[in-house]
Amino acid sequence: MIGSLTLDQLRVLVTIADTGSFSAAGRRLQRAQSAISQTVATLEGIQGVTLFDRSGHRPHLTEVGRALVGQARIVLSGASRFEAMAAGTREGVEPELTVAIDPLVPTAPLIESLRALRDAFPHLAVSFSTEGLGGAERRLRRGDAALAFCILLPSVPEDLTALPLLGARLIPVVAPGHALAKLGRPATRADLEEHVQLVLSDPSAPDGPCHGVIGTRFWRFVELARRLDFLLAGLGWCRMPEHLVAPYLADGQLTALAIDDDPAGRAGPLTVYAAHLRGRLLGHAGRWLLDDLRARFDDGPAESRLAVLQPR
Repeated sequence: MIGSLTLDQLRVLVTIADTGSFSAAGRRLQRAQSAISQTVATLEGIQGVTLFDRSGHRPHLTEVGRALVGQARIVLSGASRFEAMAAGTREGVEPELTVAIDPLVPTAPLIESLRALRDAFPHLAVSFSTEGLGGAERRLRRGDAALAFCILLPSVPEDLTALPLLGARLIPVVAPGHALAKLGRPATRADLEEHVQLVLSDPSAPDGPCHGVIGTRFWRFVELARRLDFLLAGLGWCRMPEHLVAPYLADGQLTALAIDDDPAGRAGPLTVYAAHLRGRLLGHAGRWLLDDLRARFDDGPAESRLAVLQPR
């Protein structure tokens, strides 16, 4: 009950609007028509409004009645979500799942898993945020996210439980008109040092360390998309996630850059982790999302999967 207003009164009002008459509403709700009429009369009397025009053969919603039916639907929907959330919590489903993702993480499998999560837990509140490099990990530590999909460099911190999901391969690329693309041979370190390297950096520490930097001529970016714009414009070279640049390589807007004696290339793919704080266990929905993601990544290309999928 909300003051003198009850959910049952609102349910009767909406059912009349849906079925078209008091008698049809009574049949749907398995009540006598007189009980339906009395509920409406009580609702009108308490609220001091006329919901139905009774001057004709059959009562019709008044203008205010139509407006209040819309509000009644909102209240009933909220009440249903309230009950579903309470029921889910009793079964171990978290009331809200907050997810953060770093820019290097492939999004296509995550999108499909989030769609499946919505179908499996239709009343679950999900908060999702994309972050700059290192941002997802910071949101975990601030308590703003329960689950992060991220690259953890240089290693997995002790206070995180991290499940390796897949390998994100970074490949050196450059625009075809760039001088490095016209060498006709693998680029040496000396060649690379002569040109600007477009570096993705942590927005919380834009002047901090950057991984894989060669030489001193580099431009820092906190947005992957903006770095791609500068790359396509031929203003520098960089290492980009293969899944992002594959279309540009296919249509000739970018060229793969061969590097002589490339230690970063020999290191192999970066590991994408699903991470959460050790002291903050995931609820049922979070675990469901992880299981679904692992299944999707396991079904993906073999070169993108990791041989070991164990928590650290």
